[in-house]
Amino acid sequence: MKTSTTFSILFWLKLSKAKNGKAPLYARITVNGKRAEISLKRKIKIEYWSSAKNKVKGTNQEARIINEFLDQVSSELHQSKNELKSEGKIISAQTVKARYLKEDELNFSLNDIIKYHNEDMVGKLKWGTQKNYFTTQGYIADFIFIKYKVTDMYLKQLDYNFILRFEKYLRSYIPTDHQKPMGNNTVMKHIERFRKMITLAYKLEWIERDPFINFQSKFEKVERGFLTELELLSIEEKYFSIERLRLVKDLFIFACYTGLSYIDVVNLTENDINYGIDGEFWITMKREKTNNQLRIPILPKALGIIMKYKRNPRALANGTIFPKMSNQKLNAYLKEIADLCEIKKNLTFHLARHTFATTVTLSNGVPIETVSKLLGHSRISTTQIYAKVIERKVSEDMGVLKNVLLKKNKFEKSMVN
Repeated sequence: MKTSTTFSILFWLKLSKAKNGKAPLYARITVNGKRAEISLKRKIKIEYWSSAKNKVKGTNQEARIINEFLDQVSSELHQSKNELKSEGKIISAQTVKARYLKEDELNFSLNDIIKYHNEDMVGKLKWGTQKNYFTTQGYIADFIFIKYKVTDMYLKQLDYNFILRFEKYLRSYIPTDHQKPMGNNTVMKHIERFRKMITLAYKLEWIERDPFINFQSKFEKVERGFLTELELLSIEEKYFSIERLRLVKDLFIFACYTGLSYIDVVNLTENDINYGIDGEFWITMKREKTNNQLRIPILPKALGIIMKYKRNPRALANGTIFPKMSNQKLNAYLKEIADLCEIKKNLTFHLARHTFATTVTLSNGVPIETVSKLLGHSRISTTQIYAKVIERKVSEDMGVLKNVLLKKNKFEKSMVN
């Protein structure tokens, strides 16, 4: 809410429109030195008007009626200002005028579209995605409060400059839990979520123009990290005396040999383990994130980990294959494992999925089309990101090409001779 240093109401006659000794009556609202005028649809004899007292002179019935009307207008204008204040909206001469005239009923605000979006996405978006939107909405609220001293803004006030200022705010924001600013792609993710909400408002015809029309998101290409064969083996062969590290190791290795994400691993149940077309055990389930169908043959190392937890009390109590542990704790304990295994990479649980795509499958000759199916990707272009980082695969493909060219060259020479 904006703190108003001044708020005043002045009634006056517009003498420039005077006719036959009468002039139209106006109300002037002034907030922080900025004005807005409202025609009160009445004409007053100029000689009866007191500019000093801001009302009609005299005590006759006509004077009393007009002065009572002015008192009512003044009261309603103050009420309009107080309503805006209680709603956390902008208090300006124009917004008070719009509220008094009931013209702001169709002026939707940021909080309106945020509320609509949050209600609309229930059941459509996964909880993890919803949480990301809540985080973005928190940054929007902080930004407009810090930069504009308000808790809400009308959507029609948003423009290209507002977006640029929001982007700058995100880039300079220092989180309270650590001292590292957001990276470019994190900033762009927040901008993209904000953009989707504003696009929704545009489609709902809550705004006449899209403030993002000239804005271009600039994501930086990031190579997906993964463990090499030796790094993966070093974790597999490492013995941990601490039970929690043994569980984290098993969950991580299981993900490395199945390609499952954290949420799909911890939610895995016996109903998701079935016989496949080859008579072997397969994982058949839908990805929590995308709802895409997964059908993954279970490799021996992954099957061994499943059998290890078959009678685990914690897992049985949850009705899942593995005991549950939060993603935050898993990632914290993986940092310990990385130190103990002398792995210098930023070891996170999601790195297991990248390792499955690169070291376990693509590097061992599994076709990219198959890997795409195993990962539950809707488009093969998503999977191709992993293929780009495998230098060994590139070397092998070029080796095949060299052999083809060599044979072709020898054949051409033999034909000449």
